[in-house]
Order: sequence, then C-alpha cells, then structure tokens
Amino acid sequence: MLPILDDIGTLLRRELEGLEREIALFPDDHVLWATKQGVANSAGNLALHISGNLRHFIGHELGGVPYRRDREREFGLRQGSRAEVIDEVGRAIAVVADVLPRLTDERLSATFTAHPEVAVSTQRFLLHLCSHTAFHVGQIGYLRRILTGDSRSTDTVSARRLDSRT
Repeated sequence: MLPILDDIGTLLRRELEGLEREIALFPDDHVLWATKQGVANSAGNLALHISGNLRHFIGHELGGVPYRRDREREFGLRQGSRAEVIDEVGRAIAVVADVLPRLTDERLSATFTAHPEVAVSTQRFLLHLCSHTAFHVGQIGYLRRILTGDSRSTDTVSARRLDSRT
C-alpha cells in the first residue's frame, strides 16, 4: 500500500474506532438520538452520516462497492439502538480497510469527480474525509458530555493511537 494511503487509513480507523467507543458511552439508546437547543443533529444522526459518507465516497465511488447512500435517512432517523449504529460504523471501517489498499498513485493524483461541488485530487479529497470524520466525531463527543454530564474521554485523537505497534 502507498504510504499516504496507509496514513489515511490509520487516521480514519482511529477516528471510527473512537466513534464506536463514543457511541458505547451513551447511557441508553434514547440519549443517542437526543439534542439540545441550537444543536440540529443527534449523535446517532452524525454517526450514520459519517458511515454513509465514507461508504459512499470511499466504498462506492472509489472501490466500486455496491452501496446506495440515503442521506435523508442519515439525518432524518430519530431512533435505533447503539448496537445498530456501531454496526454501521463497523461497515465503514471494513470499507476503508478494503478499498484504500487497492488505490494507485494514478488514482490518487486524478481529479475526484464524485463530489460535484469540488475539483480536487483524490488524495486531497481523502484528506478532507479524514478531517470531516474527525470534526463530526468531536461533535459527538461534546454532545454526549453535554447530554449526560459524563466527562469521560474515549481518547480518540491520542497520538498513541497512530502507532502501529499498539
């Protein structure tokens, strides 16, 4: 695998595994779908959005993995179990692990055409997906703390989680 793809995969895996831990810390399924005034999306919605986004852009668009994204469901669903959401995140982890090793230098330097609003290289778009994922995982962590009063950390962005020896 190309070094940059290994790095992108490591970052996405770190974020997604942290997301699984965040979801597991919600005290029950109901709170996963709760929000506060001024907060439009629940943690459940954001987790489904992260999974759908990665499964669509990495899995379907780059890897040819059959997947039909339902963005309206990602943001419209208002109930479901923590286990179901963690399963969705697990599917995103599997897609990232499957597709990234198959990408070539040529594909990374080619213009990413699957997002109609941008014209950037595939490599730059993959880096965007890393920061997009991290942004939403951070939102979920803060929302969980606000809703539950539980300040425990999932240690998601720890540099130690970048070390392949751990």
